[in-house]
Amino acid sequence: MPVAWRLAAWADRAIMSHKQIDYSDKYDDEEFEYRHVVLPKDIAKLVPKTRLMSESEWRNLGIQQSQGWVHYMIQEPEPHILLFRRPLPKKPKK
Repeated sequence: MPVAWRLAAWADRAIMSHKQIDYSDKYDDEEFEYRHVVLPKDIAKLVPKTRLMSESEWRNLGIQQSQGWVHYMIQEPEPHILLFRRPLPKKPKK
């Protein structure tokens, strides 16, 4: 199979998988806003097992979020679930 066809087939699968990415509701504490993202198996196998991903890496997997989110923890028992957080805006002092 020519390279162009293989790339096209991979792109089709990636588009289908992108539709299967599941985003949690956001939750927070005093300092951060959190969310987790559940990936389908075909995308999850591309996630590094021993390090956190940069924003460009997780965006290249098809994850779509507003700016400021950071992949902050690896959940070993479930590596297909990515954990993200971002700082909450500073509240003005009264």
